[in-house]
Amino acid sequence: MFTGIIEHVGTLQSAEHGHAGSRLTVDLGPLIDGTRLGDSICVSGACLTVASIDGSLVLFDCSPETRRKTTIPGWKSGRTLNLERALRVGDRLGGHLVGGHIDGVGRVVERRRDGDSERITLVLPDGGAVKVVEKGSLAIDGVSLTTWDCRGSRCSIAVIPHTLARTTLATLRAGDPVNLETDPVGRWVEACLLYTSDAADE
Repeated sequence: MFTGIIEHVGTLQSAEHGHAGSRLTVDLGPLIDGTRLGDSICVSGACLTVASIDGSLVLFDCSPETRRKTTIPGWKSGRTLNLERALRVGDRLGGHLVGGHIDGVGRVVERRRDGDSERITLVLPDGGAVKVVEKGSLAIDGVSLTTWDCRGSRCSIAVIPHTLARTTLATLRAGDPVNLETDPVGRWVEACLLYTSDAADE
């Protein structure tokens, strides 16, 4: 599990994309300290497993399913990435519970100043895979944020200067795709309600 509080913005050194999956080499920078083979790292929202380590460079293998649900197929070398190591028992939960399991790809439709912050408006993917509620939690490229002005398939987020300075959100522009993950607590509540409803119909 993760918190959506980004520890470091790293750089994608290389990306190999094919039908069988993707192989990504990422420079973890200072996060390499203590990182071991098999560790989970949240890479711009996607939970990936450390497959090999060479200095501060780490190799990740991505399955076809991960490629289908994320923006990873469009990643190229030089891209900056939001990085967070897995939550340890006893750590502060500064954001919200983030599983690193992307529900779908949304798209930025507008970005504008709102006081000292930035208002970013998103359109959610079709099919209802990503559900939002007013003042709820949503992970966007791995960043824990609060939704507001939720209207149908659109919602907005407010990004404060600190978050803009420490994540890749500062580079987002209208039309850009983003990885979205629904609050996992809400996902389980929905699943339980659907199960209860189905059981009652039997």
